[in-house]
Amino acid sequence: MTATAGLLLAAGRSSRLGSPKQLLPFGRSTLLGHLLRQALNSDLDRVVLILGYQAQRIKDSLGRQSRHPKLETVENIQYASGVSSSIVAGLQRVEAECDHVMILLADMPQVTTRLINHLLRRAARYHSSLCAVKVPHGRSHPVIIGRQFYGELSLLQGDVGARHLFLEYPDLVHLIEPVGPYEGEDIDTMADYLRFKETLSV
Repeated sequence: MTATAGLLLAAGRSSRLGSPKQLLPFGRSTLLGHLLRQALNSDLDRVVLILGYQAQRIKDSLGRQSRHPKLETVENIQYASGVSSSIVAGLQRVEAECDHVMILLADMPQVTTRLINHLLRRAARYHSSLCAVKVPHGRSHPVIIGRQFYGELSLLQGDVGARHLFLEYPDLVHLIEPVGPYEGEDIDTMADYLRFKETLSV
């Protein structure tokens, strides 16, 4: 596979949680700090972090990570219009030089460097432009999308991601078995967060 950029989406308001989920404590860091570390330690060629709500506060929380040479941070001032604006903002920064993007969500703490590299290797083996993680209920993030779909991604509007591509082009989709246990769970509420913390302490 040619160069692949990670688009780490972290611009949302976390309205269901009531405070920025990006700043939730996670180990010695925060939830976003954890996800960013996994991405930066991976074989992704570039990582674009897309911030929006309370962007400066969240960027400041990252400390030295925010100065990593592989990282570019983008502030999406249109974040209130939905996740599509963050995908478009990130894509604009990498489309000229990267033939694939991996979309990563900042509220999925099960994502690891190992999983990211596993997806990269499998996508390269299949020469695939649409890859997702296979989970018991179907497919999940992270997902990899190739250049042939950049045009459609750039036209996204509203609070939608790239799900329609996987529905409209099923013959081009490769679902990748994860390495180790992986349910593709995200954190939307405080109950989700506390439940996930309990699993870490078992």
